[in-house]
Amino acid sequence: MNRLVVIGYGMTAHRLVAELRTRDRRGLWQIVVLGEERHGAYNRIGLTDRLRGAEEARLMLGTQNAPGLQVRTHTRATAVDRPAREVVTAEGERLPYDALVLATGAVPARPPLPGAELRGCYVYRTLDDVNAIRRAAETAPGKRAVIVGGGLLGLETAEALRRHLGVRPHVVEAARHLMPAQLDLAAAEMLATGLSERGIHLHPGRALKSIDAGPDGAATGVTLTDETRIRADLVVFTAGTRPRDDLATAADLPRGERGGCLVDDDCRTTDPAIWAIGDCAAINGRRTGTVAPGYHMAATVAGHLTGNPTPPPPLSPAEPSTVLKLPGVDVASMGNPHPAGNATIELTYTHATPTPRYAKLILDPEANTLQAAILLGHPSAYPRLHALIGQELPAPAEQLLT
Repeated sequence: MNRLVVIGYGMTAHRLVAELRTRDRRGLWQIVVLGEERHGAYNRIGLTDRLRGAEEARLMLGTQNAPGLQVRTHTRATAVDRPAREVVTAEGERLPYDALVLATGAVPARPPLPGAELRGCYVYRTLDDVNAIRRAAETAPGKRAVIVGGGLLGLETAEALRRHLGVRPHVVEAARHLMPAQLDLAAAEMLATGLSERGIHLHPGRALKSIDAGPDGAATGVTLTDETRIRADLVVFTAGTRPRDDLATAADLPRGERGGCLVDDDCRTTDPAIWAIGDCAAINGRRTGTVAPGYHMAATVAGHLTGNPTPPPPLSPAEPSTVLKLPGVDVASMGNPHPAGNATIELTYTHATPTPRYAKLILDPEANTLQAAILLGHPSAYPRLHALIGQELPAPAEQLLT
């Protein structure tokens, strides 16, 4: 029997194990999974639900108990000994492998600024991170917070703190407008108006200059590049991640230009016994960072490990797809809303009353095929358009928004 070691136990690793168990009908593989966190795999997309007060148990993914499978939580891999084909743990244990899958994910980015490590500053990536933010918000004397990053995660964090924990949130975004990767300026301004009316204070187009400390050494707020000072009891960083590729680097495996373990289309590294999937991988140098591509990678690797390398169904051309999950706010983006060049046609629809609505549909040069879309205030149109990305429109564009 061959031995597979998987380093990391997030959503992508969990899917890999499920795919492999389904395909490995002859029982070829014994699987050992090493996860650093105290928990088993959980739904990282649902972390905002935990911030809102949902029980941890609601986030947990199914337990994968089976003969030939060993899941070890609270276990950190510190090195990969490629010549010996062994993984070394923090306790000094050496685990042999016939195949190794790196699924180490990503870590949240802290700005390289004075005060970023102060007490009262938090990152948002794991269940323990969210629990720490909840505890800080519950006990904050002034109930004030600065969220650094006006993307999807930052806005969901701000609304959860405001609505469920009574915090007055300020959102700082260095880009010109909110959700810059998913929205255009018009949609972002409409979104900003609605969020401001809820009591979320927005500071787009301004970056952090420093995190300010009080006499006790804890964060008391931030100073922006325009010298605006914002008082806060806690500061939450939600502006980006970087791939956890340290094990790959130490093992002399190539990295992508922007980080991540460099792999080919089959998710294999330059070492034929080692694969990488999820946020830590860079397929031909390109990182993904969303769940759907990670699941696609998991299925690809499982197929190769079981001698059935038939590629899984291609990813939907609607990926990346993003939905902002705030009560009463319907914002969605699918496909690439910022295509390079001018080889597209853009159709824009704006309705100011009674409820503001906005839609931008990006079509091919012949105006037949839907390539991407931005929607605000069109909840019923999202599933319809999501299914049509990459396909010829079956009706005039404006009819698809009703």
